[in-house]
Amino acid sequence: MKYPNGVKKEFKYLKSYANRGMNLEDDLNITNKYYLDNNIAVIYKKPTPITINKVNYKSRKDAVITEAHFKVPSTTDYNGIYKGNYIDFEAKETKNISNFPLNNIHKHQIAHLKKIFEAGGIGFLIVRFSKLNITYLLFIQDLLFFIENNTRASIPKSYFDEKGYTIKNGINPRLDYLEIIEKFGGII
Repeated sequence: MKYPNGVKKEFKYLKSYANRGMNLEDDLNITNKYYLDNNIAVIYKKPTPITINKVNYKSRKDAVITEAHFKVPSTTDYNGIYKGNYIDFEAKETKNISNFPLNNIHKHQIAHLKKIFEAGGIGFLIVRFSKLNITYLLFIQDLLFFIENNTRASIPKSYFDEKGYTIKNGINPRLDYLEIIEKFGGII
């Protein structure tokens, strides 16, 4: 484009960076804030329990933890309550397009989710296949069934297609996993 005084302007097409930097945890935290703000559910990300060993006290407000270690292995990422039902789940992402490696979820987390289910709560796994931008909810019963009936080190995506539920991407809420819990999770 030619402007007066010989100034030339070039227009370059801008690349879209929509959703860049967003990951599953961000999406779930935004979703859970929506649920809380709209009195739908109270679900929080659990903090990882740590023991602080050293702190650098430049000033009271600028204290920096310089050394810490995990107290105990954490259980799962999120827990809370929805319509009087206890909910507990782990969220994982994988860059794989054909399977979810089982070593991405720890045995103590699976055991914890199993205990939640046995106690009458709703336990599940949310898995995002990030390269495919597909997010699934897999109830603990189906995860346990797979583990008990297979020797594979990973769950094929086809199992998520068959036994899991696709969580639709939206705006408010961003990932409405409670819609699936409502329909298929035994909500009373």
